[in-house]
Amino acid sequence: MLRIGNLQIDMPVVQAALSGYSDLAMRRVARLHGARYALNEVVLDRLVLTRGKKQQAITRVAPDDHPVGGQLMGADPLTFARAADALVEAGYDVVDINFGCPVRKVLGRCRGGYLLSQPAIALDIIRRVYDAVAGRRPVTVKMRRGMDDSPESERHFFQILDGAFEIGVDAITVHPRTVRQRYVGPSHWPFLARVKKHVGDRIILGSGDLFTAADCVRMMRETGVDGVTAARGCIGNPWLFNEARALLEGRPLPDPPSVPEQGRTIRQHFEWVAEREGDQRAGAIMRKFGIKYSELHPMGQAVRDAFIRARNTADWLAVLDKWYSPDKPWPPGVRRTGPGHLVAAGACQDVE
Repeated sequence: MLRIGNLQIDMPVVQAALSGYSDLAMRRVARLHGARYALNEVVLDRLVLTRGKKQQAITRVAPDDHPVGGQLMGADPLTFARAADALVEAGYDVVDINFGCPVRKVLGRCRGGYLLSQPAIALDIIRRVYDAVAGRRPVTVKMRRGMDDSPESERHFFQILDGAFEIGVDAITVHPRTVRQRYVGPSHWPFLARVKKHVGDRIILGSGDLFTAADCVRMMRETGVDGVTAARGCIGNPWLFNEARALLEGRPLPDPPSVPEQGRTIRQHFEWVAEREGDQRAGAIMRKFGIKYSELHPMGQAVRDAFIRARNTADWLAVLDKWYSPDKPWPPGVRRTGPGHLVAAGACQDVE
């Protein structure tokens, strides 16, 4: 069990907020395959408060999309607090504060990971968001282990971490790379063990280099964190969640999904995108997902190349029909064993 405030979640592997990816359709697919809690894409606080199509999309929570976290990014404590209140009113189950995004444009606007260098402002944001939500929803924070590897950066990290828990936040997700590292180099898991030991029974979720179900379980066992957030590793691999559940329950790892099974999930994903965006836009949106799904296909490179060449919905559906046909004697599906083509996949982008 994973406890986040008043939420009791029976699977401690969470679908992270993924800019450009974790929309309603992706969250539905993740839930279909065992995720119990998922976060929406990170959104800019002022977009939650500005009338228009973007606001309508952000504040429309589907009845089957619970529990869902709304992740906010911004720089102004007052705007942050107003946006948090709006997310609660819209029906989000958790408000999550992003202090982790390492994108240069975001840092240049004093958002995301930049705030790890400004502990007074970061804690003011947390305090105002917590007061605005006023116990109606859990408040959580996502942060990296600092701006860089300097002692000052580490002091700032622990100042924000301790201050956030003193204010009353319910859980903190820690990605143990620095902001300067972005996604380069290994995620420093021993830092997670230090953090968990430091906070005791307060809830810490780990993040970073979780590309397989085995990675998720290993992080929990090696570091003692209470749960993990799967980010790049679950793009195109929603089977990760039920695989992780099996391992956590002491059961054998399930066989990789067959090609027809993959095809059924990909087609369902397309249909959920088309429901919200229309058939013609769905193909363009699904192109990036098709590229990721291809990694589990026994002829993955050819399938990947075919999805890359797809230019419209008709092309995309033709690739699905050809390479995932249930009428062909496909070899067994393969299991992703590492980052593959996911190195540049967007766990965080500029949200403007």
